[in-house]
Amino acid sequence: MNSQLPQLIEKAEILVNALPYLQAYRDKTVLIKFGGSAMDDPELVKKLMRDIVLLEVLGFNPVVVHGGGKAISKAMNEAGLEAKFVNGLRVTTKEAISIVEKTLSGTINPGLAQMFRDFGGKAIGIPGTEVFVGEKIQEKDSDGNPIDIGEVGSVIGCQASKIQEAIEMQITPIISPLAKELGTHNPLNVNADLAAAALAKEIKPVKLVYISDVPGIMQDPSDESSLIKSITRQEALELIDDGTVSGGMIPKIKSAVEALNAGVRKVHFIDGRVPHSILLEIFTNDGIGTEIIREQR
Repeated sequence: MNSQLPQLIEKAEILVNALPYLQAYRDKTVLIKFGGSAMDDPELVKKLMRDIVLLEVLGFNPVVVHGGGKAISKAMNEAGLEAKFVNGLRVTTKEAISIVEKTLSGTINPGLAQMFRDFGGKAIGIPGTEVFVGEKIQEKDSDGNPIDIGEVGSVIGCQASKIQEAIEMQITPIISPLAKELGTHNPLNVNADLAAAALAKEIKPVKLVYISDVPGIMQDPSDESSLIKSITRQEALELIDDGTVSGGMIPKIKSAVEALNAGVRKVHFIDGRVPHSILLEIFTNDGIGTEIIREQR
């Protein structure tokens, strides 16, 4: 008997167990947003791109929105510009927006698209300014006084024709988080989580998956064993109200709820530092992160 036969049988069982998920999600759109420290390790990025190529080969329609905050900070530092943040948003001067646009749409975006193609996938890099329409955000300090944070915007509309065309041709669109300002057509720096949610409301994927550097939503942010596996949109908002969720998770959850309200079936938060995290989330019953659903099952 072949000594490797048990391991080979186990691999075959894994494929068979994936069958219901393949049948459920084949030809369906899955919108994936990734950023955070998951983008800082080139090997992690390569593995994620390869896993998304696998989804494409299996008949899924992946759409990717990427971040790039640390790469932007590095580029600004090299240009002698200090990175400043207000309420979690990067202050983006007119001088800085050119660096942001060059980094996101000129370097990271085409690099990810090429990496995807190197793994045998079909991809097109699309600058966010060709997809997202935005308007400037006006922030306030703790006393309620307005603060000018520069060329930073929120998404007020999406021009999704290029994305829909790519999906129809079974090509994976990879999109940078920049918007074109309504009226001026100037580029605006946009939070990638909010950009992904805005796009989800437009194209209504079967799943919206946030890949970052946290395991998911936790009852105690310092204790990974307190991970919440499944939660309704109402319960998620209650975690914000009672202070369980704070900081950068607040806009993620609020944008996720908006996407669910617009028709997205499920939103997932998973840890990109875990190998094959997106495959584990999609092809297993338990998954590895937190799913937000519309209502209690």
